[in-house]
Amino acid sequence: MKKPIDDDIDIGYYDAINMRSQSEPVMADFYRISIKIDYTDRSLEIPKPITAIFFSSPDMLNGWDVEPNYTGMYVQLSKKLIEENRFLFKTYLDYGQHEALYLTQTEVDEIRTIFDLMFKYYKSDKKSFGVLLSYVNVLISVVEAFYNRQFSTNPKQYNRIVSDFQQNLKDYYNKPVKQLPNVQYFADQLGLTPNYLGDIIKHFTNKSALENIHEFVILRAKDLLEKNNLMNNTEVAYELGFEYPNYFSKFFKKQVNLTPKEYREQINNKIQ
Repeated sequence: MKKPIDDDIDIGYYDAINMRSQSEPVMADFYRISIKIDYTDRSLEIPKPITAIFFSSPDMLNGWDVEPNYTGMYVQLSKKLIEENRFLFKTYLDYGQHEALYLTQTEVDEIRTIFDLMFKYYKSDKKSFGVLLSYVNVLISVVEAFYNRQFSTNPKQYNRIVSDFQQNLKDYYNKPVKQLPNVQYFADQLGLTPNYLGDIIKHFTNKSALENIHEFVILRAKDLLEKNNLMNNTEVAYELGFEYPNYFSKFFKKQVNLTPKEYREQINNKIQ
């Protein structure tokens, strides 16, 4: 690869003649977005050429053994550039290696058009850096739309992830807990990154993973308040994994518009 023009962003086209086809795992300190056209995917049961976008996050070990016969483009972004312009970038940059985005020919043509414009401003002077960054944002946003299309195209694959998440949430409270569950915990259980899990849950439930967790905690809290009159609010809070009972009361009030005490009184009045 040629030396990048800029330390924070590098854009280029794959050159089959100069490709290194094999490498032991190496660790980079930048994000990489790769658009590979007619790339032979050897991870498939029957290897075949695919056209897809792949992501490599910083500090991930990544080796390869490929046939250097594909074409495509790549964008490499420093962590500094992304952190300084986080509002321009999307969560899927942190999907890790869990989800390649398979492209249709129409999508390839659209990305190629955007990429050609990016490359034009990449080669120009620093005065055009703002325009270049804007085109990078357009590319990122277009890819997000393509991901939503992919999620909708093969719902069975993703419904399994949603059902596993929901089952793990139930299982979490089938044993004594010491803290509230969080998205990172369930992502680890499923072997996924939090952003990848969160985007799938949001796509199929129209609520974030955290909102799903909070809804489940509230249902569990209501159940305890209704059926366990011998448990006071402090005991209910600890049973749910809250470290501080006062936080449980504020959380419950925000979600239900009643304090735990008011909710329990309301239920008891209805029973009477």
